[in-house]
Amino acid sequence: MAFVIPVDWKAVGLALIKPPVRFSGDYLTTVVAVLGTTISPYLFFWQASQEVEEIRSRPAEQPLLRAPMQASVQLRRINVDTWVGMAMSNAVAFFIMLSAAATLHAHHVDVKTTADAANALRPIAGEMAFALFSLGIVGTGLLALPVLAGSAAYATAGAMRWRNSLALQVNLAKQFYAVIAVAILGGVVLTFMHLDPIKALYWSAVINGIAAVPIMALVMLMAGSRVVMGEFALKGVLLWIGWLATAVMGLAAIGMFWPT
Repeated sequence: MAFVIPVDWKAVGLALIKPPVRFSGDYLTTVVAVLGTTISPYLFFWQASQEVEEIRSRPAEQPLLRAPMQASVQLRRINVDTWVGMAMSNAVAFFIMLSAAATLHAHHVDVKTTADAANALRPIAGEMAFALFSLGIVGTGLLALPVLAGSAAYATAGAMRWRNSLALQVNLAKQFYAVIAVAILGGVVLTFMHLDPIKALYWSAVINGIAAVPIMALVMLMAGSRVVMGEFALKGVLLWIGWLATAVMGLAAIGMFWPT
């Protein structure tokens, strides 16, 4: 989309190098929302749980504290997966925001409901705009549902020390699957509460951004602890970058309450 619509790429480049920062509550709340969609708390639980699932599914693999000789292969895999995944996700997010800014914002189109968002596709999709938007929403839901519900179940089961694995049958992990069912039913109930979906997405991202701060701090404390991580304890540049990211998230969250 960004390559078929008129975009002032010079202005985009300058804005990336020197963004128009404003120290106001509204501005910093939006920053927290953007950070909350990138560093979401559920990702910590989902990613960690999937690593455990991979170890369980491959008998030859062991936790690195027990099998440090596997570290080079596993850390290389995780490194490639992280760089590629973050590059792709951030590129997609960037072009989504750029396309919306160059079309909707540039023409002062105020999207307050999903109907407004679907109607914005009419110049491209014509009468099929609503069908196209509906397919996009359904597809996004099918992708997000197992991750969001699953991460909630993994987090709860881990805290309560319940058996947890999507590879287990329901009768072997009843509490784990019960959390998944409750999370899905909760989402269904929300659809009948006539909430503004645009505001719901925005404020859920803000909540994610705030909730990520203590989780990131705890992760950094554990990652830098030799008691927890042994010889794989984080140190040097990576440790400083991790704490810097945590500090930025925390300052942005505090800045939300800056007088407008």
